[in-house]
Amino acid sequence: MRVGQISSHVIRYADTNDHGNLRQTVLVRVETVDGVVGWGEGIAMWPEACWATRTLIDTGFGPLLKDAGEISITTAWEKMRAHAWWYGEGGIACFAYSALDMALWDIEGKREGKPLYELLGGKAHESLPAYSSSHVNKATRALCVEEIVGYQAEGYRGAKLGFGKRGLSNIGQDPDNDVAFVRELREALGPEFEIIVDVGNGVKWDRETGIATTRRMAEYDIGWIEEPFYPTRIDDYRALKAALPEMPIGTGEREFTVTGYQRLIETGTVDVLGVDPSRAEGVTGFSRIDALCGAAGITINAHAWSTAILSAASLHLSLCSPNARLFEFKPIPVVVQTDLVDEPIRQRDGRAYAPTRPGLGIEVDEAVVKALSLG
Repeated sequence: MRVGQISSHVIRYADTNDHGNLRQTVLVRVETVDGVVGWGEGIAMWPEACWATRTLIDTGFGPLLKDAGEISITTAWEKMRAHAWWYGEGGIACFAYSALDMALWDIEGKREGKPLYELLGGKAHESLPAYSSSHVNKATRALCVEEIVGYQAEGYRGAKLGFGKRGLSNIGQDPDNDVAFVRELREALGPEFEIIVDVGNGVKWDRETGIATTRRMAEYDIGWIEEPFYPTRIDDYRALKAALPEMPIGTGEREFTVTGYQRLIETGTVDVLGVDPSRAEGVTGFSRIDALCGAAGITINAHAWSTAILSAASLHLSLCSPNARLFEFKPIPVVVQTDLVDEPIRQRDGRAYAPTRPGLGIEVDEAVVKALSLG
């Protein structure tokens, strides 16, 4: 392909899944010289990171691709990585070229008349179980439990629950309260509905608290514990793995590069690797990380908690991976999922299915992009 025009957009929206808080991300539109358009996303989130990502796209990686002439996706990915040798290997550069790589894959699918999953070698799964991915943010434990029971009634097969998030809830502040919440959830949901606990950045456990709390939660059959410690606290992860060898540990969502994921896998502390193609070197990066997961015998779990552009890419990638076992959805309607594209990606009967149209399988409404754009 030959890249013609590139435009980037910093957008902002109120997210009902995040207690109505304003969230930001970067979208990129790439058009070839023969008029084929592709879209990608770089989930930089913080305002300054979004503007920096846009600058790198507009003044660095974008001109690099346009000046390259006829180019393949692999060559483009390698050129962008090499271009960022001084300031790359993680960080904001990855948001920028992840978005561009995603858009190039969208273009390639449209040029070939094939959905992304076909370009990636075909499906390993016709569908995956659909999980609600939500923040625990209601005022009482009872209301928080009621919310997840509602998602179960909608057909979701499991839930990933973010602790210590913005909102009215005190979940994540006291381990006794957190364990009581998990116990009440299990009692309300029954034995078949999977509960995943995402401790994340809002909760600060020391080693002893993390091990003790995870052990207590394990009594209620949680699927895995995600980021119980800050990701760089590898010795604490090793201690948790030694104390509870049967409890799967998830981490990786905040990693950036294929080499970074390789180093993380080599620690022997991760069973479920969270990977976001809008920050971890794009669709190409995700595919290479997935191969590492296969070699290590661990699960890959795609992050899709932003716009429908990311959701589409993550869903195609997940269905192609023999190492994926579920797919997460934002369960509450939000403009960047429902209005940004012509056919929103939703669970059907508790399952996740990929769009079948070429490329990412979505058509972006550019009027919505303009309405959400910060300029």
